[in-house]
Amino acid sequence: MIFAKKSQTKNIAGDVYTTKVESFTHGRVYDIIVAKEFLGPGDKVLLIDDFLANGAALEGLAKLVKDSGAELVGAGIVIEKAFQPGGDRLRAEGLRIESLARIKSMSEETGVEFVD
Repeated sequence: MIFAKKSQTKNIAGDVYTTKVESFTHGRVYDIIVAKEFLGPGDKVLLIDDFLANGAALEGLAKLVKDSGAELVGAGIVIEKAFQPGGDRLRAEGLRIESLARIKSMSEETGVEFVD
């Protein structure tokens, strides 16, 4: 297991893979980095993330995996905002995505409606 970080830390030294990821929640762009010593050809990668909305984070992480020469085998998401386009678009591109919960809609009037 490795972590993609938003900034260089003491435990990430040397060469890194980097990509830019736009956060829908925070409305800003982050540089995401992974040390090259931990990811490379022959590795199989399962991305795990908390939320999936527009898919920018998964796209950026998928690019980072591709740049490393590793194989992306899928993504696990805790909560998918299915009313936003990210999940459908990435699935159409061939990425296997499994979500623990898929939210169909959210509003102050009706609350949260889950997809079957």
